[in-house]
Amino acid sequence: MGTADLARASLQALLGSERFRVLAVVTQPDRPRGRDLKAEPTAVKKLAAEAGLATWQPERVRDPNVQERLAALAPEVIVVAAYGQILPQSILDLPRLGCVNVHASLLPKYRGAAPIQWAILNGETETGVTIMKMAGGVDTGDILSQRATPIGPDETAAALHDRLAALGAELLVETLPRYSAGEIAARAQDEASATYARKITKEDGRLDWSRAAGELRNRIRALTPWPGTYVYLTAPGGRRLLKIWRTAVEERTGRPGEVLEAGRGGLVIGCGAGALRVEELQLEGGRRMSAGEFLAGHPLRTGATLGSGPSTGG
Repeated sequence: MGTADLARASLQALLGSERFRVLAVVTQPDRPRGRDLKAEPTAVKKLAAEAGLATWQPERVRDPNVQERLAALAPEVIVVAAYGQILPQSILDLPRLGCVNVHASLLPKYRGAAPIQWAILNGETETGVTIMKMAGGVDTGDILSQRATPIGPDETAAALHDRLAALGAELLVETLPRYSAGEIAARAQDEASATYARKITKEDGRLDWSRAAGELRNRIRALTPWPGTYVYLTAPGGRRLLKIWRTAVEERTGRPGEVLEAGRGGLVIGCGAGALRVEELQLEGGRRMSAGEFLAGHPLRTGATLGSGPSTGG
């Protein structure tokens, strides 16, 4: 049971091993995507179709028909990864080994919908993947196995996602046989250490220059590619959204939002502590470009203030 790219990696690993037989795939219904809002299959559905697997796409996994169809398959275990719906207890209890989840954090830290983004937002230098036996709460189940990995200083959420997807898939196929054979003693999570990674919204991408430069750089890395981070540029015709894609921290001082440098050397903006050198950005409706390219067509005056607004992030 899975929907997004992280789940695709786990399904691919299961299909690539002779130790497992995938009976069916459950994924979210096709949803409108792109500018033309054309309904597109999920990443998992595409892979399942290539493998010739039966695929179910219920609107509500709590529909009794879903449980009946799953029960008819008599699965030994149900693997869940980035599915997008909460499973009822009746499904959690259905397989002999229960439902096993691939989660992209070292539980109990970062339970919830956006563990990758929040690990980077909070300046973590290490994260990992957890294989757990699912329970009724959100990511509260007993831990079967974990594997840690460092977070690179320049790593974005997109890059870290791909690494964790591969790491989780690898750990999954190592864990399931040992779990089935009774070689793994599941351990309860430490509730006192639990943290929650809420869903990311577009508003989280608004940069607040009053925050420290290092914190803002983490936000930019964490929210790449979606929703992206942005400020507002006052231009002829009104304010225009300006996306910030890549930056570096500088030990310089200036008012929050103050343009400290804008020329051949690039664009440097003052922050609550330190400054950010903007290396790549994108004006609303335009393409991504280097700061030098941008300034050639949109000159900024040193001492001016680049608009922003309060950020809602944690």
